[in-house]
Amino acid sequence: MLNPNALGRDTTAELQATRTAEATLGSNAVLRNTYRLLAMTLFFSAVTATASAALALPAPGLLLTLAGYFGLLFLTSHLRNSIWGLASVFALTGFMGYTLGPILSAYLTLANGPTLVASAAAITGLSFLGLSVYARSAGAVNLLGIGNFLFIGVLTAFGLGLAAIFFEIPTLSLAVSGLFVLLMSGLILYETQNILSGGETNYIMATVSLFVAVFNLFVSLLHLLGFFGGDEG
Repeated sequence: MLNPNALGRDTTAELQATRTAEATLGSNAVLRNTYRLLAMTLFFSAVTATASAALALPAPGLLLTLAGYFGLLFLTSHLRNSIWGLASVFALTGFMGYTLGPILSAYLTLANGPTLVASAAAITGLSFLGLSVYARSAGAVNLLGIGNFLFIGVLTAFGLGLAAIFFEIPTLSLAVSGLFVLLMSGLILYETQNILSGGETNYIMATVSLFVAVFNLFVSLLHLLGFFGGDEG
């Protein structure tokens, strides 16, 4: 004789398994879309950075850089659920590429400038690949609980970075670059796990988070490599 309770338990287990499978498929789809858009935005940003450096375009300045970054970030967040969100994310990443151009120009004036830039890019790429693989591995440490810590850490590092600029403290600027390397590495791990767990379901905003992490990781590594291994031309 069939046990109604057993049938109920079996049905519930099947529903839970189905929902888990659907959630996993959805998270994987978000991650795939995020990686595709991230690759396109990184390429677009690299093109705008190269053009900015080749044309020797002037640096936009701190205030304009902050206004452009946060303004476009807000716009992208506002439009994240529409097709215009894609245009906005390319505007944001393109603008960040433009601001990177003058920085690259400054490093390329060094005798070993091309080597420094290439090394920073290679380390950034390998770091992102390694961190992404680790975040998706079964044995990865769950970092979903450090979101607030990362947010506070980024704000603190940002504030210290501004202080280093205004008060012209090279050692503080160097320390901030080291701190950003750690924070951006943590952000890549966190955001990847956040996508996989279903915490982030919008691939546009996920792309923005990962792009910002990769961008800042590259700039910070370039600063560190330039300080420790830069030779003036």
